Amino acid sequence: MRQEPDPAGTAISIRVADRIAAVDAATWDRLATTRVAGAAGPQTNERTDHQADGDAAPTEAAPDAPDAHPSPGNPFLSHAFLSAMEDAGCVGERAGWLPQHLVLEDAGGAIVGVAPAYLKSHSQGEYVFDHGWADAFERAGGDYYPKLQMSVPFTPVTGPRLLVGAGDEADQRRVALAAGARAYLSQTGISSVHATFLESADVAALSEADWLHRIDQQFHFFNRGYASYDQFLETLASRKRKALKKERREALANDITVEWLTGSGLTEAAWDAFFAFYMDTSSRKWGRPYLNRRFFSLVSERMADRILLVMAKREGRYIAGALNFIGTEALYGRNWGCIEDHPFLHFELCYHQAIDFAIERKLAVVEAGAQGQHKIARGYEPVTTHSAHYIAHPGLRRAIRDYLEAERDEVERVVEVLGEHTPFKRG
Repeated sequence: MRQEPDPAGTAISIRVADRIAAVDAATWDRLATTRVAGAAGPQTNERTDHQADGDAAPTEAAPDAPDAHPSPGNPFLSHAFLSAMEDAGCVGERAGWLPQHLVLEDAGGAIVGVAPAYLKSHSQGEYVFDHGWADAFERAGGDYYPKLQMSVPFTPVTGPRLLVGAGDEADQRRVALAAGARAYLSQTGISSVHATFLESADVAALSEADWLHRIDQQFHFFNRGYASYDQFLETLASRKRKALKKERREALANDITVEWLTGSGLTEAAWDAFFAFYMDTSSRKWGRPYLNRRFFSLVSERMADRILLVMAKREGRYIAGALNFIGTEALYGRNWGCIEDHPFLHFELCYHQAIDFAIERKLAVVEAGAQGQHKIARGYEPVTTHSAHYIAHPGLRRAIRDYLEAERDEVERVVEVLGEHTPFKRG
């Protein structure tokens, strides 16, 4: 797109890749590994100190090791996951998610930074809602779409978006990628660029570049070094503890059993069953499911050891399931579906079983997806998520800036209030 010196005076350039296959998988994954081995936990919020001493989660491979192909701690930033989305056709021009990945190269042509980015013709599948901004701008005669979205499609999970590795020049490269995103806006004439579910380093880089900062909330479980689910229950108030025990009993009351499937256990038959659940529930909830059957086969081929299917079985057949991805420090709950309705089965598969798995694997956090205050009663705590937005039109930018200032105050107040209603013992 353009040549310019970085802050150290070295010539760099930004180009656009219209498919992730244009970037070598090992290079992409090395850059997506933004923390060195043994570094502190995820930068999603201030609560990572809840993990008990002596129970640290597995660490990432050292990104600068010779011949290393480290697997990013966040599985959704991996080349395997993003390429499965593209190869299955879940993203692309027809889906309204046209890959336009930003690629940062040094003077010698080596790739030193990337950012997953998509030219969007709508605002679906993002989980940071700007439909109101689009409507207001178009009523005023503007064209809000297309826009550039720097994110993981259909995935409300915090992680790096400016992928620059963990070297000494990481901050400079983030600045260069942020400048590249604005250059893309200027050269294409689009209305805006949006980077969603950001880690703190990306928030800092984009805020410094005059992007607008937005916050929202999610609910996460924090593993404080528990040896078992029962030990976790002992931290809850008596009434809350009894309610969860009863809920778990009733969820499995109709001779329902639960299986954990990962790695070689992820057979095509299991994916067929899960896809039926996903289609049934997603069609009723959203009207148009985002993922197709081929995606599940491809992602299973490419990263089966980082996938967990929690499947419920009754009378010899699967009746419900929850899809999770396994990171180095967290378990990420993504999709759920069922073909039979049973009280509390959704909570059992999506929340309680996820806690069981995280405790067994010594994972520090369970992120159970977007929204859902009902998660609080089940031991999940409110946390703040972050996004950044660059708006080209001065009038629209001013209006959104004023809106976000008020919204931030409200979100901070809500997170504080919700934090006072967790089920844990007081005092």
